[in-house]
Amino acid sequence: MTRGPVLVTGASGNVGGAVVRSLAAAGVPVRAAGTDPERLRAAFGDVARVRLDLHDPSTFDDALSGASALFLVRPPAITRVGPTLNALVDAAQRHGVEHVVFASVTGADTNRVVPHHRVEARLRRLDGSGTSWTILRPGFFAQNLADAYRADIVEDSRLYLPAGAGRAAFVDVRDLGDVAAVVLAEPAAHRGAGYTLTGPRAVGFDEVAEILTRQLGRPVRYEPASVVGYARHLRGRGLPAPQVLVQTVLHTGLRRGQAEAVDPTVQQLLGRPARDLVDYVRDHLDRWAVR
Repeated sequence: MTRGPVLVTGASGNVGGAVVRSLAAAGVPVRAAGTDPERLRAAFGDVARVRLDLHDPSTFDDALSGASALFLVRPPAITRVGPTLNALVDAAQRHGVEHVVFASVTGADTNRVVPHHRVEARLRRLDGSGTSWTILRPGFFAQNLADAYRADIVEDSRLYLPAGAGRAAFVDVRDLGDVAAVVLAEPAAHRGAGYTLTGPRAVGFDEVAEILTRQLGRPVRYEPASVVGYARHLRGRGLPAPQVLVQTVLHTGLRRGQAEAVDPTVQQLLGRPARDLVDYVRDHLDRWAVR
């Protein structure tokens, strides 16, 4: 059991928020971190909160003070991880943080293109320092449907992706939060582990569109995109070029089966089946309401 609170970065986002809720539910002391503490107060009530800006190292020391563990997630807009995420890892080591859990992505251990690879490499250099680590490598999040894909679903009733006929074993971020809580409750049992996290089955995007059609009661279609067409589409949505590159690389990897393998780790660690994509859509129908 961790002694001090777990500092959770990105607590106002999908991943960090799920981890805060799971830790609190499990009785693990938690400190929610983000750039807007008032937003965190509105989201989590009495949970301890602190300002942390990954672009501002002057916020690192106060955020880390007294923390015994760190949950680290990369905001999508950050591609330069050296002066941001890795600098926070450096600060955590100086503060005597005992354990770091990093939310990476599937394949980041070998894929040098994604920024997560460089964070994983930094964590491995912690070995022997007194600060241990665990890496969580989720596949595609079910929450992408209400985040990265939401505008296309709501405005155009389509999924527009360069995934071809590829399938993804979508994992619900709520399951990632529960896994993180298990790891952070007993970090010694998970030192140096890299866990692949997936949902219970692989789903093609035609089927994803069918699930949305049934649950929303209106037609949603899957329209395969070319790589160039998708990149242009993301730029038209206002995403910065580095984020466009990362998102395009991750989605084109689906064509080669990079996210279709189903892994049993979620069920093994939680003692229950992973949530299905249908469960996520059914629980969040309001996210795609047409106003």
